[in-house]
Amino acid sequence: MVIMILHLHLVRHGQTYFNRYNRLQGWSNSPLTESGIADAARAGERLKGLTFAAAYCSDTTRAQQTAETILDINEQAGNARPELIADMHFREQFYGYYEGLDMSMAWYAAGAPHGAKTYNEIVKRFGLAASRDFLKEADPFHDAESDQEYWERVEGAFRLIATNPHLRDGDDVLQISHGNTLLSLAHRFGGPDLDLSERPANGSVTVIEYDTDKPFADAVTIMSYGK
Repeated sequence: MVIMILHLHLVRHGQTYFNRYNRLQGWSNSPLTESGIADAARAGERLKGLTFAAAYCSDTTRAQQTAETILDINEQAGNARPELIADMHFREQFYGYYEGLDMSMAWYAAGAPHGAKTYNEIVKRFGLAASRDFLKEADPFHDAESDQEYWERVEGAFRLIATNPHLRDGDDVLQISHGNTLLSLAHRFGGPDLDLSERPANGSVTVIEYDTDKPFADAVTIMSYGK
């Protein structure tokens, strides 16, 4: 296989109503607020100097609307417009029974049986992986993604990018991402200098280098986070 390093520009989607209401919205489909539309436009202005060889997002309204706004601005700046590929592998973590619930209530339900009352307390005491496993355990239907299930799906998203036959070494790729996914990537691949106390802001840009020739565990290097 030819070594190919891609520059992925991961934009957190614009603010949604569930963001405003502090609700979990993993696979739920909450639309962008007016502020969220502005978030997407600001990201588009920041990225309009790049020519994207490909563009990806999850199959949710918030991700697709953010992507189209960025690509509109990018095209107006004179860049060729790639086809936007929307796929479920790029979705946020699935929270199962707790989709749409107030975040503090959901994480209390997950952590309280283990003596942790908040998301940050769960992560501090048990690690980020435990937050997913605890939520699945607390879910009466056990539909919420476990840590293993989550990463298997995320790795599938990266494989979709790696197997794109049109991409070449050094290409810039747009990817609309989600808050907890960005935080999870930072926990797994980031260094000690990253502030992981909260999710990156809506409309922020995280840049990673993705080596398609390496196993996923060694393939991602975070160049900048939540800027």
